Amino acid sequence: MQRTFPRGGNTRLPDHKEATARKPIMVLPAPPIVVIPMGQHIGAPCESLVNVGDKVKVGQPLGKAGAFVCSPVHSSVSGEVIAVEERPLATGRRVLSVVIRNDGKDETVPFEPEDLDKMMPDTIRQRVKDAGIVGMGGAGFPTHIKLNPPKPVHTIVINGAECEPYLTCDHRLMVEKASELVGGLLAMMKSNGASKGIVAIEANKPDAVEQVQAAIKGMDELSLEVLKVKYPQGAEKQLIKAILDVEVPSGGLPCDVGCVVSNVHTAVSTYEAVVMGKPCYERVVTVSGGSVVDPRNLLVRIGTPIETVLDFCGGLLGEPAALISGGPMTGPPIVDLLGPVVKTSSGVIALSHEEAGFDQNRPCISCARCVQACPMGLTPNLLGEYSHNELHDKVEKLRGLDCIECGLCSYVCPSKRALVTWIKKGKADLVALRSKERVS
Repeated sequence: MQRTFPRGGNTRLPDHKEATARKPIMVLPAPPIVVIPMGQHIGAPCESLVNVGDKVKVGQPLGKAGAFVCSPVHSSVSGEVIAVEERPLATGRRVLSVVIRNDGKDETVPFEPEDLDKMMPDTIRQRVKDAGIVGMGGAGFPTHIKLNPPKPVHTIVINGAECEPYLTCDHRLMVEKASELVGGLLAMMKSNGASKGIVAIEANKPDAVEQVQAAIKGMDELSLEVLKVKYPQGAEKQLIKAILDVEVPSGGLPCDVGCVVSNVHTAVSTYEAVVMGKPCYERVVTVSGGSVVDPRNLLVRIGTPIETVLDFCGGLLGEPAALISGGPMTGPPIVDLLGPVVKTSSGVIALSHEEAGFDQNRPCISCARCVQACPMGLTPNLLGEYSHNELHDKVEKLRGLDCIECGLCSYVCPSKRALVTWIKKGKADLVALRSKERVS
């Protein structure tokens, strides 16, 4: 039986995954210069540990966590630090970054392998923290905090839905590194005492289902659930409802219902950190879209310019209509091709003019398609209007903060209204307003 969540009709987007789904992960050579941002996660940026002129090695810490919600950052090449200054991310936001000239030697700090069976939960969390592991599906929340929830947890769910169009990096990791995925799941379970682990995969990835089934064979505490192909199947609350038939309360977290949800890449990186001692200095990126000459899945060093990634895939077929970091439904636009790949860069998607659908903001025709599609049971037509007009009290009354920003409302809107864009801003404005009120 294919599981799914009940709300939101039966929205199945064209997945556009055929260009890369069967292409094995290729290694992108390290570039001559890398730019390593000190903020690649939710929370406070790191404090730089190096200065101009310092020599560094692959895996060497460059930034330390100076706040509770923070995650260390490591070098992805060996070479010389040539700048410590603010540099733009691909999205245009400027953050303190360490710029390194690659010496081509790939000298690496010693990794310290450990036996998971002999490790204590605190040790697992510390190794995850030291390695700089964060949510690599796009959220970027430090994983060591997630593995120490404030409430008891009985189930770890690995999110293998990968429901965003075009993206196949998690798919390929499940096919090529199923044993590492399972190892990461077991490490997560041991870190917080969970008795059950579930890998959830959408039905359009039968090869991933086969590999994961083989990897968990004989492990009674682990299971695999096949999900119906439906967007946004991979959203945390929808995934929990589909698998466990429980609802995370409004304003709540998965731990409120005894769960922790982790991305596939995060689980693989957790295994590498805990068992192999490897820090997070590279990640798999899907490069796809109708404007890409040769779409691929690439293992990319953190700090590699987006331009270098695209060039390795043959460049672009003319000017793309849209260039996106991550998936096209939720990913932010790329505005600077010299901006670097970071830990949360799951994709570089270059859409052709035939693929892209732009906001036109024609008048609402009250068709209620956005209401029918919303997986959270909200009224996006009203939330968008109230957010756009800065009616914060009305946004809060209609549970605007429960919006998961999946983009379905804008996708199904026949008037092409920028509903999700307005609601995102409305949420941010409301949070800022309430924070200001608490301070005063």
